[in-house]
Amino acid sequence: MATIKDKILKTLIDAQKLTKKEVNEAIALQKKKKIGLDKALIETGHIKEQDLMAVLVRELNIPFINLSKYKIDPALQSAIPERTARQYNIIPISELDYTLTIALSDPFNIFLMDDLKNLTGKEIDVVMSTNSEIVKAINAYYGIKTEMSVNEITKDIQIEDFEIVADHEQRESDDESVDESEKAPIIRMINLVIKEALRRRASDIHIEPEIDGMRVRYRIDGVLHDILNIPKENQNAVVVRIKIMSRLDITTNQVPQDGRFKLKMNNQEVDFRVSILPTTFGQKIVMRVLDKAKLAVGLDGLGFEERAMKILKEAIRKPFGMILVTGPTGSGKSTTLYSIISELNTVERNIITVEDPVEYLIEGLTQIQARPEIGLTFAEGLRAILRQSPDIVMVGEIRDNETADIAIKASLTGQLVFSTLHTNDAAGTLTRLVDMNVEPFLVASSLVLVSAQRLCRKICTKCKAKLTIPDEMRQRLKGRLPDGITFYSGKGCDACSQTGYLGRLGLTELLEVDDTIRDMLIGGKSSDDIKEYARREKGMVTLWDDGMTKCASGLTSLEEVLRIATLD
Repeated sequence: MATIKDKILKTLIDAQKLTKKEVNEAIALQKKKKIGLDKALIETGHIKEQDLMAVLVRELNIPFINLSKYKIDPALQSAIPERTARQYNIIPISELDYTLTIALSDPFNIFLMDDLKNLTGKEIDVVMSTNSEIVKAINAYYGIKTEMSVNEITKDIQIEDFEIVADHEQRESDDESVDESEKAPIIRMINLVIKEALRRRASDIHIEPEIDGMRVRYRIDGVLHDILNIPKENQNAVVVRIKIMSRLDITTNQVPQDGRFKLKMNNQEVDFRVSILPTTFGQKIVMRVLDKAKLAVGLDGLGFEERAMKILKEAIRKPFGMILVTGPTGSGKSTTLYSIISELNTVERNIITVEDPVEYLIEGLTQIQARPEIGLTFAEGLRAILRQSPDIVMVGEIRDNETADIAIKASLTGQLVFSTLHTNDAAGTLTRLVDMNVEPFLVASSLVLVSAQRLCRKICTKCKAKLTIPDEMRQRLKGRLPDGITFYSGKGCDACSQTGYLGRLGLTELLEVDDTIRDMLIGGKSSDDIKEYARREKGMVTLWDDGMTKCASGLTSLEEVLRIATLD
């Protein structure tokens, strides 16, 4: 006897929406990915979601609902927990006496009705909607509200969602906030804040004390967004909970502290770097999300243009010399350096780093945490490293004359040295080192390559549209905009949370140090002279030029390039 699934598939074939071969491909994909047959049919690309939905509604005689125009009663959250809604891709619509109505996209799931009936104790009635509409509705319906009590926020979050990987020291204290921090609602709330940050691709979590509560903000694609307000009475418990997770001193409240912790979620480990700073209304917490997956993309995934990537790969294969990555805080310098180091990380090389702090723990590297309070500065760490017979050295940052001097001399005696510096552009790095009282001939002899970089937001591909630049703006940028270029911007949609941007990419400026630039540096030429020579004779692509290239490709907007790159 034919099942409902067989009848629907036969209808799709008879209506010439699908062939038998395409149906078999979808079934194979369903088994491989362990997803619903509806998703498998759509993922193969052989049928559109709207066409499949029309057949399902007609054959099964199930009403169709447009969820985007339907307001769901918040009280129904108690009927279907978020975990169940996401597991089955369903959302509750209404509840009447002993019947609960849900919207679903996959009527092929024969176990769904029994599971929901057992969970709710009610009869289940169904309506249909598209998979994408249900996902949107779930995200909107179960998202974090800005004003809720801790118990309300954490009602459906399980403590077991996360596991702290590193063991932490147990501390004895009479402070009642320690006991409060171990209560389930506090633990669940911290888990929820972290879980939501990962879901929204946040790079930083800011938990900031205010006069009447604690504000939670996420930095997404470089911009901060308000997310949640935590009641003031839970402030101490939240701080203590995060301190315990980070192995920090819970009895110290008046001095800054730095720590880290690692969480395991869905069999994936995520590192967090924690900074705690005393402020007027209490201790402010910033947690940096350190995602090793970003390093796994390798050098080719950093967004360098083809010519720039060729220059970089040639430079890092030199046996000795210094390569510097420059830019402001949050410009992706660490990600670039770690990606380079990961590329060079082979069993034949002894790679040692001295960092403050150690951001990513990478197997095969010797990584040293600088601790200036006990005398282990970058300079002292670097001196010790050079006695360990390294092939490649990475110094987290050149902050003073002593570190710069040792690093440069190390690069002249057989080591390949990588480091970072805060300068506005690539050419300015050379004169900055001279300003730090390093001899010009040493800078000229050691430097191989300088990479200046910035991070700009990518236009959301779902709502990208052509943009007309006002005449006033074109006049102001006269001579700086390439001829015939078409600009784009994001209108804002649900996929990008109405911002018009989704993700980030790098703008880079690579300066190869050749003999002429060495002579110019020793001769006391300015950074402007060096930059002009590099553009004219070496074809150096500046940050602005790279930004214009990415604007022309529709990857970013003129507004973003103007925000982060100067007019050369």
